[in-house]
Amino acid sequence: VNYLLLENDLRKAIDNEDLVLYYQPQVDIRTHKIIGLEALVRWQHKDRGLVSPVHFIPLAEDTGLISPLGGWVLRHACERFQAWLMQGINFGKVAVNISARQFREDHFEQTVVQTLLDTRLSPQYLELELTESSAMENAAQTIDMLNCLSRMGLSLSIDDFGTGYSSLAYLQRFPIQKLKIDRSFIVNIDRNEADGAIAKSIIDLAHNMSLQVIAEGVE
Repeated sequence: VNYLLLENDLRKAIDNEDLVLYYQPQVDIRTHKIIGLEALVRWQHKDRGLVSPVHFIPLAEDTGLISPLGGWVLRHACERFQAWLMQGINFGKVAVNISARQFREDHFEQTVVQTLLDTRLSPQYLELELTESSAMENAAQTIDMLNCLSRMGLSLSIDDFGTGYSSLAYLQRFPIQKLKIDRSFIVNIDRNEADGAIAKSIIDLAHNMSLQVIAEGVE
């Protein structure tokens, strides 16, 4: 019963826009300057308070609400970033996570184009993140869609890298600019040699492919 109530509440929250975005800075370790922001959705429930995404993102994925939720995040992140630009504030790019279900929708690229047009945000300021497992789900289809998005001028990154089963043959064909090391390899990097070795391997791989690297969870 609780699950059904939460699903109903989430549906209303999306319709009523009872969601809020937080923006996590991405910092260049050499210059200490902010080079981008990642949009993180939170749900301010009227009775339960701030609901963790750990609880409502899987719910959204199970119930099909992830597409309207993802669309809401994309639109509002683009709106906010454009508003900052209009105020003369430039944080580089805004990164938005794209779910596997969103990414596989028919004409997903048209949704992105329409969102950029509606919010007047130039594609150079938008970065889309796709998890490694989502990207490898149908790699050939992924390549086609990523190429389409890349031609539009967007930046693309692979999220949670190291947790899936990437084929390097496919990975080199993805028109991406960035790999994000999964936080599971970062949190114990100073205490676990294996985690440190994996992180270093991913960094070396990315740099050899002329890709940027983001470490999740360094905060």
